[in-house]
Amino acid sequence: MPLPTLLLPDATPKSLGRVETPPEVVRFMVSLAEAPKGGRVLEPACAHGPFLRAFREAHGTGYRFYGVEVDGKALDLPPWAEGVLADFLLWEPEEGFDLILGNPPYGALGAGARISAARRAAYRQRFATWRGRYNLYGAFLEKGVRLLKPGGLLLYVVPAGWVVLSEFALLRAFLAQEGETEVHYLGKVFPGHKVRASVVRFRKGGRGLRLREGFSGEVLWEEPFWGGEMVRFPDPEALRREREGVALGALFHIHFAARSPEVRAHPLTQRAPGPGLVPVLTGRNLKPGEIDYETPHSGLYFPKAAVGHLKPFYALPRLVVAHTRHYRVVAAWDGRAHPWREEFHLLPKEGVRVDIPGLLAYLNGPEAQAHYRGLYREVVPHLTRAMLERFPVPQELVHRPVK
Repeated sequence: MPLPTLLLPDATPKSLGRVETPPEVVRFMVSLAEAPKGGRVLEPACAHGPFLRAFREAHGTGYRFYGVEVDGKALDLPPWAEGVLADFLLWEPEEGFDLILGNPPYGALGAGARISAARRAAYRQRFATWRGRYNLYGAFLEKGVRLLKPGGLLLYVVPAGWVVLSEFALLRAFLAQEGETEVHYLGKVFPGHKVRASVVRFRKGGRGLRLREGFSGEVLWEEPFWGGEMVRFPDPEALRREREGVALGALFHIHFAARSPEVRAHPLTQRAPGPGLVPVLTGRNLKPGEIDYETPHSGLYFPKAAVGHLKPFYALPRLVVAHTRHYRVVAAWDGRAHPWREEFHLLPKEGVRVDIPGLLAYLNGPEAQAHYRGLYREVVPHLTRAMLERFPVPQELVHRPVK
């Protein structure tokens, strides 16, 4: 049953996740594109069809061109292309495509995207890779793969975070099952936007993954039996540290703090200081190797004697590691056991003894920063649990229990 409207009345290009593609990125993707003569070529979320126009200019006229656009005000294709006013994620054409290329919209649903609740529910029902706080471009990837003919090719430019983030684990497994994937890491190529981009070149059928260096196409890593695992850059020094060190996940229980809505909703949370109350700390209170316990950046307060009611591990001294510090590792020891809003909180496992001052010096030092950037570059601006679990600790900082 069709939904009554395509867009909410106040939808804008920004709220729809539309980002203009730099011409050099369009040209690069078109250089990687191919389709059989007479084949069907599609650009989703096409607007005026920059990818269709560039492909026709580079490869000629012997193709059937189609564009799908949800915004009737933006749909402006040349006469040689057939435009379809539809929601690409819910659209069901009668025939598949030989080539799908474009720049799908970006945005976590519910975080500003002007999409009705009914439409979001319809998306969740349709997509097998939907997980957690999913992003529109992930759904566009799954939909595009499903619309390809056997042997067909998909080329999208999307944020690079899908290669490491846990919410895209099902998508990576789906791509690994459906065909052969190449990832060209471009980095920051969208002027005025912080997003780091990747070009996904997917062939329906076959298997395996190649990670390539940006526009040069140099193969950095190849895995013929890729099963959808997190994709990392093969930095030799970082991989050596992992082989020789001990993973943080083997030494510590890793927890994530209460998020803002949970803290605000707790009946013991206060919005003004008072006897027995301490500030709820945030990432702004976390410095390399030290914690500012006094500044109330969150504007929230909690009874110090009851911190375990917010999160049980708050009642224990622990290692705090920043979640988002824009490609840096920042850590400190919370010896006072305070309440926090967000960040990672690590408690030593039973029987494990770690040189905490040495560990803090290492995590905040240049070697750990080089390790982080060597494996993940600037794919995402924050640490994930999976990254942290694998982060290596030098053997000399770990004291094994006497047996």
